[in-house]
Amino acid sequence: MLIVTLLAMAAHFVLMFVGPEVMLGRRTADLPLFILFVVGGLPILGQLAIKLLRREMGADFLAAISFVTGVVLAEYLAASLIILMLTGGQVLESYAMRKASSALNALAKRMPSVAHRKSEDGEITDIAIDDIQIGDLIAVFPHETAPADGVVVDGHGSMDESYLTGEPYVVAKAPGTNVLSGAINGEAVLVIRAEKRAEDSRYAQIMNVMAEAEQKRPRIRRLGDQIGAWFAPAALLFAILVGYLSDDSSRFLAVLVVATPCPLLIAIPITVMSAISIAARRGIVVRDPTVLESLPTCQTAIFDKTGTLTYGRPELVEVLAGPEFNGDLVLRLAASLERYSKHPLASAVLAAARDRKLPLDEVNHASEKPGQGLSGQVDGHEVAVTHRNKLMKSDPGIARLLPETAAGLECVVLVDGKYGATFRFRDTPRAEGESFVGHLGEIHHFNKVMLLSGDRESEVSYLSELLGISESLASQSPEQKVAIVRSETAKAPTIFMGDGINDAPALAVATVGIAFGKESAVTADAAGVVIPEASLVTVDELLHISMAMRRILLQSVIGGMVLSIVAMGFAAGGYITPVAGALLQEGIDVIAILNALRLALKHDIDADIAEDDN
Repeated sequence: MLIVTLLAMAAHFVLMFVGPEVMLGRRTADLPLFILFVVGGLPILGQLAIKLLRREMGADFLAAISFVTGVVLAEYLAASLIILMLTGGQVLESYAMRKASSALNALAKRMPSVAHRKSEDGEITDIAIDDIQIGDLIAVFPHETAPADGVVVDGHGSMDESYLTGEPYVVAKAPGTNVLSGAINGEAVLVIRAEKRAEDSRYAQIMNVMAEAEQKRPRIRRLGDQIGAWFAPAALLFAILVGYLSDDSSRFLAVLVVATPCPLLIAIPITVMSAISIAARRGIVVRDPTVLESLPTCQTAIFDKTGTLTYGRPELVEVLAGPEFNGDLVLRLAASLERYSKHPLASAVLAAARDRKLPLDEVNHASEKPGQGLSGQVDGHEVAVTHRNKLMKSDPGIARLLPETAAGLECVVLVDGKYGATFRFRDTPRAEGESFVGHLGEIHHFNKVMLLSGDRESEVSYLSELLGISESLASQSPEQKVAIVRSETAKAPTIFMGDGINDAPALAVATVGIAFGKESAVTADAAGVVIPEASLVTVDELLHISMAMRRILLQSVIGGMVLSIVAMGFAAGGYITPVAGALLQEGIDVIAILNALRLALKHDIDADIAEDDN
């Protein structure tokens, strides 16, 4: 539309000098403008009607009134300049938006369309997941997504449910354990008995919550609309008063034209684009430009736990050695064996051994059975890494030597058939987490910080106490998260940060949703901002960018409007014609735009915290 507007205006000026004076009963030079009014003016009239029905009087409302008045008074060039102002702002706005696919489509694409039904004679047939019936036996192959909720009836393995439940660890699966639809299978083939149809399973429930959240996503009132809401009616009343007292309709139009708050229509998108560009250079993907205006006004910050305030990976935090063994010896033997394991805790054991600079030994006859544990010969010792539940069934005598259960995960190491040690693990908190949470109130003026997680109470309480978060809620389902975030958003502008599919609905209903990581397109599509490298330091940079953007934006808008108000006075006195007023308004635009572009030149927008802060 911007190109059409420019071409129509160019044709108008050309025909003024080289075309016939009259054609089709009209000034020839005006014909391109008439075409422009049909192509570009009718949408403006439609928007004006919608604004009137909604009782909204923003910046574009006043511009639409100016356009209509210009056409009625035959001030065609002035009217076309109004279209130029509007289309220029819309082009900049649409460029900044960079529309992405919807979160609901991403959710649907993540689920398989086909399930593998196993008959009683062992034959496997592919069926549509909508055809799964309760009681069907479904084979889930390695790395596939479970198509329906069910119970394992055959096979031992593990599944990643972290994006669904908030639990940071891979969950072992054996006959009798439950499986959630949407969980990602590990290395083994599992056969599950469907307990629900696909449409009634857990993943479908999250999709339903997401659909509801999208429909009820809070409508953020843009800064331009907030200022225009009072400026537009005031300017319109002033123009009517001038036209009535002077009995001169051209003065009425001139006042309207110079009053059209073009800094709101053009300077704001340019400032936002500059901020988006700065954010992109810092590794921040801004999907919804409105969040940059909203961030400085947010007063409540709500965090998910896993992958947001933690790294989402286990860390060995305690080695409780048995009475006959030294902790470092058991760790060395276990780490040597764990080199041959794909279990998620293996990397944590190896990292702990490296930190203690323990040498690793050769391993013979290493064997790992899903759900059973890891075993092998290390430095002349028979070493087995297993878990408490297996020992309670297979060797109650050793099980009685184990320490009491505690928060987090654990594994048990046996050396030569004797109790060697218990290893305890926790999800590693982010190094910068405490300093980031601590300065939210002091620097960014947040009044409330909450931790909201689907993880266990013990894990959530531990982390909230460690980081100094006074309010925390554990074992929260996606439905509960949505209800809490929606409730907090109703009280004050709220940001929510999360990384899992179970966080997507809450990200959609918050004033500002910030998605961490690049593993889930679903989460990214539900959020207004994506932090691919999942760093709280980057979030702090985002907050500073939004603050700087808002300062410069207000300077451009207020400065431009002050100049417009001064011009309105001259127009009311008859010193400015409508066309001159439109050109003058373009000059005011240039001043506002140049000020807005200062943001793109700022290189001192940095975080207050560092990655290694403690």
